[in-house]
Amino acid sequence: MMLRVAFRNVLRQRRRSLLTVLTMSGGFALAAVSIGFSDGTYNNVIDLFTRNQLGHIQIHAPGYLDRPSLYKNIADYDEVGARVNAVPGVQHWAPRIKAAGLASVNDKTTGVAIIGIDPAHENETTRFDRKITEGRSLGQTAAHEVVLGSGLARVLRAEVGEELVVLSQGADGSIANDLYTIVGLAESNSGIQDQTTMYLHVVDAQELFVLEDRAHESAIVVETLEDVPRVTAAIDETLAGRDVVVEPWKVFAKAFYRAMVMDQQGTWIMLGIIILLVAVGVLNTVLMTVLERRREYGVLRAVGTGPGQIFRLVLIEVTVMAVIGIVAGSLAAWAANHYFAVRGLSAGFEFTYGGIEFTRMYTEVNARTFWIPALSVMVSALLVSIYPAARAAHTPPAQAMRLH
Repeated sequence: MMLRVAFRNVLRQRRRSLLTVLTMSGGFALAAVSIGFSDGTYNNVIDLFTRNQLGHIQIHAPGYLDRPSLYKNIADYDEVGARVNAVPGVQHWAPRIKAAGLASVNDKTTGVAIIGIDPAHENETTRFDRKITEGRSLGQTAAHEVVLGSGLARVLRAEVGEELVVLSQGADGSIANDLYTIVGLAESNSGIQDQTTMYLHVVDAQELFVLEDRAHESAIVVETLEDVPRVTAAIDETLAGRDVVVEPWKVFAKAFYRAMVMDQQGTWIMLGIIILLVAVGVLNTVLMTVLERRREYGVLRAVGTGPGQIFRLVLIEVTVMAVIGIVAGSLAAWAANHYFAVRGLSAGFEFTYGGIEFTRMYTEVNARTFWIPALSVMVSALLVSIYPAARAAHTPPAQAMRLH
């Protein structure tokens, strides 16, 4: 009966109730789209950053991330890779050798970061072949070939087909030097990386640095970001007993992760502003309603209705409007999030985040985009209704019934 009375009271002031419902549904939709853009952009940036460069999970020798060294490496990396590849959820893995040295082309010399890769594995793991902008990628077999970052090629004034001399230090203490043919230029969408990095075949790199069957890093990609914790634990268990460390992207890309977390905090500020607007709208409506219906509440009190019943009646009326607003807001939010998830929203300009260039932003349709706004709207509406409801519940019957 109280629910029926609440519905009748909501429909009695249709215009005011409609405005309240629109405020709630609008707040819900804005919050849902805001969270959708935050999650969509966040996950898109992370996936591109990890899948195109670092991988979701990495394997190193103990202490390598703290102080990278030529001597901290993984023995029998092929055998490690085979065991990793058998773990459910792992899509691909790629071994890498990392070192520093000097590179010279004609009379130009500069310091470089040298990365030895297995082209077949790297193409599957980070789509390395798609980064080639000129020439071609490294061959499947070692042939003393090198791919330069496009920025590094400009620094060295190097062109495809020219020869490049590398000078560094081998793991046995010898001087590492050799001659390579430039076969291609690559762009990773990271300006700093492109200006400093050159890529060798992993076998050529092992020969140059006297590393035999060793590598410094194994990068692993999984099916989805949600799988990273589970797969990391599974790989760690699989490699138990080996002198290696298995770490997710949040550890080896700690600076990037912190930047993303700080960026996401802006979403919560936006959500707080939206909730505040919804709360003010609801408080205004409910308070005005209570003031206009003081005589009605006085009559209810005079015929024996308890304060608790009137208190509940007001809260039920607010709950009814909140539920209607949430349903309407859910439909609007789903339509908007689905549209922007497929087509995206043009940023109007190119911007770089974590070394990745973006021109469009995309939303994501997930449970968070619904339950967080729904809970926020419902809780804020009920909280701001407590004072008006308490005021209605304690209306003096005799005084209220004299009102016209």
